[in-house]
Formats: sequence, C-alpha cells, structure tokens
Amino acid sequence: MNTPNLNLATLGGYTMGTTWSVKLAAPRRLDLHPLHNAIQARLDQIVAEMSTWEPNSHISRFNRAPVRSWHPLPNDFDLVLRTALDIAMTSNGAFDPTVGPLVRLWGFGAYSGNHKQIPTPEAITLATTRVGWQHLERTTDGHWLQPGGTELDLSAIAKGYSVDAVAATLHAKGVEHALVDIGGELYGYGHKPDGTPWSVLVEMDLTHQYGNPLPPCILQLDGLAVATSGDRWHHFEHEGQRYTHTIDPHQGTPIPDAPALVTMIASSAMHADAWATALNTLGREAGLALANTLGLAVRYLEHNNDAFTAYYSPAFTRLLHKPATA
Repeated sequence: MNTPNLNLATLGGYTMGTTWSVKLAAPRRLDLHPLHNAIQARLDQIVAEMSTWEPNSHISRFNRAPVRSWHPLPNDFDLVLRTALDIAMTSNGAFDPTVGPLVRLWGFGAYSGNHKQIPTPEAITLATTRVGWQHLERTTDGHWLQPGGTELDLSAIAKGYSVDAVAATLHAKGVEHALVDIGGELYGYGHKPDGTPWSVLVEMDLTHQYGNPLPPCILQLDGLAVATSGDRWHHFEHEGQRYTHTIDPHQGTPIPDAPALVTMIASSAMHADAWATALNTLGREAGLALANTLGLAVRYLEHNNDAFTAYYSPAFTRLLHKPATA
C-alpha cells in the first residue's frame, strides 16, 4: 500500500564497534531526534550488559565472579543467555556461549589487540576444559551460576538481539515500517513509503571479482531477519595458513575450510545471528542436514578453485525473491 504522507528517513550511529542504521517511513515533519536518542540509549544499555569489551559490563563481572557464585542478570542478558543455551543444545554445542576462554586464547573479539600467534596444543586443551554450555545453571527466579572459570562470550548472538531490540523500540514509538541494520545484520517489517518491500541483496561482490557471478540473491524482509557468518571478513593468516575467527568449541580451534559465507534467515535477528554461527561451525553437509530437519533457512556460499557455488536449504529457497523476467 502506497503511503504518500510518509517520507523515507534514515537514522544512524555507532555501537558494538560497528555502525547502525534505520530506514523508516516517517511523517514528513516529524522530529526524529527523540527517536534517534531512544535507539542509541537502547543500544548503549545492551552494550553495558553484554559487551566483553567493557570491563564493567554485567558479562565481564560475571566472567570474573568467584567459583560457585550465583548472579541475577538483567532481563536482556537473561533472555539472550537462555536463547543461547537453547541453540547450544539443539546444535549439539556447535554454538556455545561459554567459548570465551578460546576467544581469549586465539586473540579474537575483545582480545584482538593481542599479538597473533598459534596457541600450543597444551594451551588449547586447557582452555577447552573451561568451555561447555552444560556447566551453566539457572534458578527459576533468574539467578545464574558461575561454576568457576567460565567466560561467556555472546558476540555471536548479542548483535542480532540488538537489531530486534531496536525494532521493538521503533514499534513502541509507533513506527510501522522500518529496516534495521547493525553491522550487516538486518530486520525489516512493513514496507517503504511507496509500498514496495524492504529488499536486500545478499553479498555478491566476492563472486563478481572472480568472474563467475551467481544469480542475485534478493530477500524481501517483512517480519524477517537475515544474518551472515563465514571467513569473508573475519580471518587472519599465519605462515601461509588461513584462520577464520569462528571457533569450533569442541576442537578448540578455528574451523577448517570455512565457507566464504553462511546466510541465515529467521523471524528474529537474534536467532538468525546465532544459527549463522552454528551452521558455519557445522559445515555445509552437517549444517544443511540439520537445517532440513529443523526447517531452517540457510544458504552456504563456498569458494573452490576460483569459483563459487551456492547451496540452499528448502526453507531458504522458498524465501528468495524471484525478479521479474522480460
């Protein structure tokens, strides 16, 4: 439906080491400053709870807490951690929110300033003994156990949750049509002022640079989110070996032969974010098998011999927008 009384407006800022933006259909004379401030305040609140980059955040204090101590967590943190455990269980630990000791050991995330060197097998084994979502416990009134040595890292789910939180803030402020983007993770609902859907093009430049462009992968987001994982952006090289920043919690090492890109669609950005990481860790064959069983919408993009090949789950294929042909 065309809404001529609305304009396409854009808001933006910085959070979690990246940028955020919101495109929305807004009345022509609406002062958007209060809305911008509300979004930034909401994001700052989540950072204060779940950022391992902040030494005084709730997650950093939990990670430093004494052995066998119990801690009430804020509502956002509690919800994200409960969701993380559900996905950890369903993925058999391919996604694990307690991977922090390995993130620290490899110098990723908040520890990316550390000198890049390959840990010894002994150090990897020792760090892996501190990883395991099964060690976490929660009381019915929302207190969480720090079993001792556990380091939470929610970087593979908190950004997605932040997208959802911004969308919820917009809804609460009466915004009926918006596209939210935080560092490339998106959630859209409603439509543009001209009535057309929020359409996004899944990353394609890496296929063009090798001379074998794939057909456009266009998604229309109305009550849907999309998130990506893979070695496209986050990796380093050491002595000719490429290391992705996605760690296999079971092996304690970056996943070998990581897909160039894993794209996940879900009804919430929090689930899309976490499942993109889990399915990246599992690899294409096991990941697609699990996606087919659970009805997950995922696309793998793999690079072999200077050529790219895309693999889709049935649920993803059903959500692809087919451009009109002449």
